[in-house]
Amino acid sequence: MTPMVQASSSSSSDSETRIPAARKASRTWVVVLAACAGQFLVVLDVSVVNVALPSMRADLGLSAIGLQWVVNAYAIAFAGFMLLGGRAADLFGRKRTFLTGLGLFTAASLAGGLAQDDWHLLAARAAQGLGAAVLAPATLTILTSAVPEGPARTRAIGTWSAVGAGGGAAGGLVGGLLTDALSWRWVLLINVPVGALVLAGAALWLVESQARDGRRLDLPGALLVTAGLATLAYGIVQTEAEGWAAAATLVPLAAGLLLLGAFVAVEARTRAPLMPLKFFRVRAVSAANAAMFVNGSAMFCMWFFMTLYAQNVLGYTPLGAGLALVPSSLSIVIGSKLAPRFMARFGARRVAISGALVAAAGMAWQSTLSAEGTYLTAILGPGVVMMVGAGLASTPLASLATSSGEPGDAGLLSGLINTSRTMGGALGLAVLSTVAASRTGGELSAEALTAGYALAFRVGAGALLAGVVLMLVWLPRPRKKQA
Repeated sequence: MTPMVQASSSSSSDSETRIPAARKASRTWVVVLAACAGQFLVVLDVSVVNVALPSMRADLGLSAIGLQWVVNAYAIAFAGFMLLGGRAADLFGRKRTFLTGLGLFTAASLAGGLAQDDWHLLAARAAQGLGAAVLAPATLTILTSAVPEGPARTRAIGTWSAVGAGGGAAGGLVGGLLTDALSWRWVLLINVPVGALVLAGAALWLVESQARDGRRLDLPGALLVTAGLATLAYGIVQTEAEGWAAAATLVPLAAGLLLLGAFVAVEARTRAPLMPLKFFRVRAVSAANAAMFVNGSAMFCMWFFMTLYAQNVLGYTPLGAGLALVPSSLSIVIGSKLAPRFMARFGARRVAISGALVAAAGMAWQSTLSAEGTYLTAILGPGVVMMVGAGLASTPLASLATSSGEPGDAGLLSGLINTSRTMGGALGLAVLSTVAASRTGGELSAEALTAGYALAFRVGAGALLAGVVLMLVWLPRPRKKQA
């Protein structure tokens, strides 16, 4: 063979190698896009209905309790079925589970947008939460299965965290725009065309994968953990209306803890547990979930109290409040996207701790708000600092929690970290709402409301600092490379 022929053959071989690699990379990022789109919808619907609640009440004649359950029906179903959804992704196929969850979520959004009675809307919101619980773990599992462990996966998780954070941040703005321009129904109906588009893309581009180890679904464990988490979540949300000492709160809280205790006992004895207890002996998994729970208890409340302060004290409209928080929304996305770069240089542990410290500093700054606060010093500045820190902390914790298990357990670990964040947020919101109300003392003046919100932010900053201590003590240090 002549040198020219050899060169030609080599060039042809290189081209054939490059083209499939390029196609594979393109397909990988389409998978990441589909996973992130699903996560965006799930997180968006946690907060998007808030600004539409008054319109829903006027149109459907909702009572005050019914109005509360528009939010709570989604949150309880979402938290209660998360672990079950994560294991279903491993056993029945990640693509199949993703499509099932997204299909249910989209259909429930249509039903909610067309609701003609209050119970129609509440049932649709509960179905949305169930769909979200099936969908959310599958989004992270699909992503981690498609992208090999290393810098590329870290960047992909950073994108997933940024999009999820952006969904929570965008809820107020999207809800305000749709409610003002169209009606409250479009807060739910907007999910239908977006969901249909993502369904079509996922059906075309996603490749099926599952744990092929012969395991079956642990039905007793699934029933106990789902009932336990849902009952516990119900007890937590009851604190907002009934207080912490009421029987309506204490009974479901105690029942939820007993059910979760029974779940642990069952898992310790069954041959194929839904949640192998060995995971909690993995320091990275247990510590990252504990840190996500504690951090989530404070970070989830940022949007809630900032929105209330902007509207109830500074007099912003719902749309104006949403627009005022746009820079903060962008900041959490930026923080999540910067985290992988910092992780490559400083390690996940240091980035998670630093992010929580930055968020705590922003929350402490926010706690200095006053009834005559300006946009620059009372919303923009502290909001940007808080959200950059939140973005920096979430990505490394999600990475640590999902990178220590076997491929067949990816869905379960994804469901676990999402459950930790959701339950932490629900508990934090209930606690900090009670704290704010105790300081307000029933007064509705701007000064009283401001004092309540300020105290909530101070307590939130303390929770974040407690999370920092937890991470310093518990998160594993990176191993030193041997020469």
